Amino acid sequence: MRRPACFLACAVLSFACATLVASQSIEVDLSHPTNHFVPNETLGAGVDRIAVEAIDKDLQQPTLGQTLASGWQPVTYRQNTELAVEAWHWNPQGTWSDGSGAGGKGYFTGSATPTEMIRYSYGYSLPRRGFTRNDGTDNVGFSRLTDGDLNTVWKSNPYLTQRFTGESDALHPQWVVIDLAQVQQVDSIRIAWAEPYARRYVVQYWTGDDPIKAVTRGTWQAFPQGTVTSGKGQTETIRLSGNPVAVRFLRIWMTESSNTCAGAADSQKNDSQKNDPRDCVGYAIRELYLGNSTDDGEFHDILRHTPDQEQTTTYCSSVDPWHEPSDLGSTKQAQVGFDLFFTSGVTRGLPAMVPVAMLYDTPDNAAAEIAYLEKRNYPISYVEMGEEADGQYMLPEDYAALYLQWATAIHRVDPALKLGGPSFQGVNKDIEVWPDANGKVSWTGRFVDYLKLHGRMNDLTFFSFEHYPYDPCRTPWGMLYDEPELMSHIMQVWHEDGIPASMPMFITEGNLSSGASETYQDIFAGLWLADYIGSFLNARGKGVYFFHYLPLQMEPGCNSSPGTFGMFTIDANYRIQQPLAQFFVAQLINLEWVQPGGSEHQVFAAKSDVQDGAEHELVTAYVVKRPDGKFALMAVNRDQQNAHRVRIAFAGEPDRSTSFAGPVEVSTFGSAQYQWHPAQTRFMAHAENSGERTIVATSKGWADPDGPIVHTRLSPTRDTVYELPAASVVVIRGNLAAAKN
Repeated sequence: MRRPACFLACAVLSFACATLVASQSIEVDLSHPTNHFVPNETLGAGVDRIAVEAIDKDLQQPTLGQTLASGWQPVTYRQNTELAVEAWHWNPQGTWSDGSGAGGKGYFTGSATPTEMIRYSYGYSLPRRGFTRNDGTDNVGFSRLTDGDLNTVWKSNPYLTQRFTGESDALHPQWVVIDLAQVQQVDSIRIAWAEPYARRYVVQYWTGDDPIKAVTRGTWQAFPQGTVTSGKGQTETIRLSGNPVAVRFLRIWMTESSNTCAGAADSQKNDSQKNDPRDCVGYAIRELYLGNSTDDGEFHDILRHTPDQEQTTTYCSSVDPWHEPSDLGSTKQAQVGFDLFFTSGVTRGLPAMVPVAMLYDTPDNAAAEIAYLEKRNYPISYVEMGEEADGQYMLPEDYAALYLQWATAIHRVDPALKLGGPSFQGVNKDIEVWPDANGKVSWTGRFVDYLKLHGRMNDLTFFSFEHYPYDPCRTPWGMLYDEPELMSHIMQVWHEDGIPASMPMFITEGNLSSGASETYQDIFAGLWLADYIGSFLNARGKGVYFFHYLPLQMEPGCNSSPGTFGMFTIDANYRIQQPLAQFFVAQLINLEWVQPGGSEHQVFAAKSDVQDGAEHELVTAYVVKRPDGKFALMAVNRDQQNAHRVRIAFAGEPDRSTSFAGPVEVSTFGSAQYQWHPAQTRFMAHAENSGERTIVATSKGWADPDGPIVHTRLSPTRDTVYELPAASVVVIRGNLAAAKN
């Protein structure tokens, strides 16, 4: 909105000057609270896998003390190994299903008996993998389906078979998808099966654009001769059609297993080690070939077979968690060991949300983890089951089948534990999957349907998801206007999918985006954070966890600029250099807006009439009634150039309103207190070709000024006009005057 000339003249003056221009308003609805929460249960932060040297330094003073000064309360422990398709050894000590110690292999179960302190834990890559890449991690190794090695196999997860689910394998079809990268003419496929193999399967092609990214914009169509009802295993070459078909994506959809064991029993094994039943169920493929057959029967393969990311890309439904000690990769990155996590002080002694690995693990390992934590008397608030199943392209019925097996195993250890999931990736719309037999495509809806069908809805005590709404390389200022609607919309979507209104919802990871950029250092990130937390609580959220809690330096992100993912810049030795905008806004939220501690707060809706010409809401407001009886209003001025002056009115009944009454405390943090200066860059010409230029960062970015929050006190009346500086978050806290007609 275009402002009067005197507005700019008053921008740097006191509150009294505000009466020179027409004021606008924020109205608070006190008729009923929209939510209630307890800060030390609701406003938390997340700890994830990071560099080992970061673990060693971030959990020591003074860094830990500076981190805790942000005010975030409970902690959620993120289970990162699922994203990299790894088995999690939460305890380095444990037993293998086939042998023991360094010579063991198979399925690993961590020791439930505490011995020495666990400082780090690691993920082990899965040798039976079928992913070339996934959504959780761009580069996750390579698939065994097109690696050119007949001695390696992809194998599906045995826990998705009738032996473990108790229901027909046809209800949990397993699949692999081949992406040819471009449309090609094919008429034949060759499958080198391992044991067990598929007796019934169908080979299909996709009629749309991309079945991985756009699952509802196309259909899977069976090749004319692509249906197999009596597969024999070994190596099968199938003529899929009489004439070549133009395809880019192809799927093998498997519905009946041979249930034959992988290899003959080893004479060196004792009876208890022979023929692990998990080796004898599901589906296994050594290598895939696709192309054309000539009239003389010669097969011509068009796939690229190589053990790296250059191979023909494949995706798969699931992966067998079988592995061996040599599958431990780099130990430079680690999960914080549970003992260090709970004793370092990062949890503040509060109950923590802990994860169990589920997509690529065993129920025994999950149950052992819980037993270990309880033997150590570590307080657990909730248990999150797996991480980002949607990023692993897992169908909801498969996730649900694993969920129930893991829930049964964990509740044998402690029936009172509160379990939930599925910890979706941060999305802004409903997650859709290929339609089921009824045409239903909602992942959440089908997950809920499965639990209800099995009479196990009570095993889901909370619903969790992540929130990363923006692309880090494309965040124009106007995106700030979207956050409240994005938040309320996605939570409404989950309810429409079948999540009960009474079920607690948690955002167990959240920030601007999942990638680093200098946007995180700018005041933009602080304003977004205030809107994010406020709108989540307005939408009846139960708990929200800021991510990433511990200081870390990210690799250069957009435009070759170094990025920080969190609240601080740090040096090469992980020493904190500067607090960033999100640190100061975290303090506003946790130490000024709410009353720290374990007492209940009520949330009330608020609305401003400050808009621009495009009807963007330039000022948002979030109101809580604190246990000390005071009301606190957090106002976010998203106008990066102009201050705005507002009157604040509280209304509870028709024709009855009130306002703040003195003394009132005002805490302000905005562009006058904090300005980020991006990394300076210069162009360097290549010596061998002066026409080429390379962007070179000559220094890291810095903030100047870099705080602090400004605190003032007022004695307002009903007619007081409050100043909201440009690009700022302002918390106004005090008592209310008696309501008047």
